[in-house]
Amino acid sequence: MPFSEFQGNAEIVQRLREMIARERFPHAVLLAGRRGSGKYTLALMLAQALNCLTPTETDGLPDFCGKCANCARIAQSADLSVRCAEAIEAREGLRETDKKETRIFVQTHPDVLVIPPDPPQMMIKVDQVRRVIETIRYRPAEGRERVYIFTDSAFMKEAANSLLKVLEEPPEFATIFLLSENAGELLPTIRSRSMTFTLGALTREEIERDLAHSRPQWKPAQRALVARISEGAVGCARGFDLAAYIVARDHALAILNSALRGGEHSELFKITESYRPGAEGREKTEELIRTLYSVLRDLMFIASGAPESIRNTDVVAELKRLGESADFEWITAASDRLAEVERGMRRNLLRSLSLDAFAAALEK
Repeated sequence: MPFSEFQGNAEIVQRLREMIARERFPHAVLLAGRRGSGKYTLALMLAQALNCLTPTETDGLPDFCGKCANCARIAQSADLSVRCAEAIEAREGLRETDKKETRIFVQTHPDVLVIPPDPPQMMIKVDQVRRVIETIRYRPAEGRERVYIFTDSAFMKEAANSLLKVLEEPPEFATIFLLSENAGELLPTIRSRSMTFTLGALTREEIERDLAHSRPQWKPAQRALVARISEGAVGCARGFDLAAYIVARDHALAILNSALRGGEHSELFKITESYRPGAEGREKTEELIRTLYSVLRDLMFIASGAPESIRNTDVVAELKRLGESADFEWITAASDRLAEVERGMRRNLLRSLSLDAFAAALEK
């Protein structure tokens, strides 16, 4: 997968490749952008370009072959969720004493280390940064550059302070990538020692064209829906679980309809009862909450007289029926109540009861 296959942000990609060509690539690069904007994909591409055994050129700029041993091994880290799941499963198989001291890493090449947030807190921890400190001054074993990719900007305080020490005096043969949805989470001193590139959103037309190749089984209306929902993030669009979203949206519409119409709640209870405890139930509930926010946003567009901004274009008629009873005050109250459900999830409150209470509190 050469650089030409990276979707969008051509100017940023060109600037980064020009720095590789001039051998002036920064020791710390902050790639900012919303989830699914391609930050991790671009970081891996750059790691391949920095370590390719048979580098090529396209448009007069450095590129990677994608076939040599280094490129192939680095590419094995591309499916981050799968690799993280494997690392977590491996840790679970350890003795309790070892488990507590083991942190999550993804490494398919000896010179490229991926550092994801460590569960259950889902933050970068000091022991993960210490691994970077311990290895960063060793010269690369099989490539030209040691590469470290922090996939999130949620650092514990001690971890952030430790990383700052590395950034102050990095070795010439090492590059650190910091990926962030919100660069403001990072310490100002970390940001000041990094070169920041913010990946912008793609247009809906660009997303739809990409989906025509990556998801040819989808109908044009489905591709249009996903392009709107993904809001310019091509990674989100490519990995979008349309079937799960439709189920969550049906539930979201039923919950909001129950709140607005009142009366019989048997259908509401049947839906909310399906949101059980456990990891699978948590993921399902998080999807429902995201979908509820999406529907509430569309109701806000209807109340504002801007129906052309609606994202869920395939259920416009149903949204307009709900919009007849949902004014600005109710939508604002619903958003506030939904935020309470999110906070309740972090306190492990019973999900089904939280959703029941959400709908009941908004009854007109």
